[in-house]
Amino acid sequence: MDGSSQARQEPITKRKTDKPIDPLDISHRAKWSVSSFKFGFGAECLLDDDPDTFWHSDGPQPHFITIEFPRKMAIQKISVLLNYPLDDSYTPSALAIRAGTGPSDLQDIRMVTLDKPHGWVTFDVSSEPNEDGDGLNPVYAYQLQIIIAQNHMSGKDTHVRGLKVLGPVQEFVGADDAFAFKSPNYRMYETLR
Repeated sequence: MDGSSQARQEPITKRKTDKPIDPLDISHRAKWSVSSFKFGFGAECLLDDDPDTFWHSDGPQPHFITIEFPRKMAIQKISVLLNYPLDDSYTPSALAIRAGTGPSDLQDIRMVTLDKPHGWVTFDVSSEPNEDGDGLNPVYAYQLQIIIAQNHMSGKDTHVRGLKVLGPVQEFVGADDAFAFKSPNYRMYETLR
């Protein structure tokens, strides 16, 4: 675990056509829960794509967001929407990321520090380089937990305005590919028994 990691915006991977593509958003495939919340400011505010709403914790620190997938998923990045100018001491300044198969075996995989963030902050979940040396490996897990370890100015409660879990970018499949069934919808159902 790298305790001194700085969150940074990373370049978007490009296809052969050099058009930018977004990583695969897998947030909707999971069940979300939070450690605590004030009425009307629950986990649903993390997923509503509205920068004016936010999850507002209401309990002892540390605060955490737990994301449970129905099957093992490849998780590449996390994008978190924060607004230090509006939220001040409610803004997270240190995040710990844990992953595993369930609540009993979650392991720390990444620590991220944030300095007065404003807008979407995207970072890799893993800190291990891939085999090609041109990026970082995804993490394969059933459960992901984001822990708000510390807020700016030692604030107690926290505000998070949005959160997305991103899978690895799928390479473009051409029409001449003999095994062209690689769309996200196909992959989602290919392992049903």
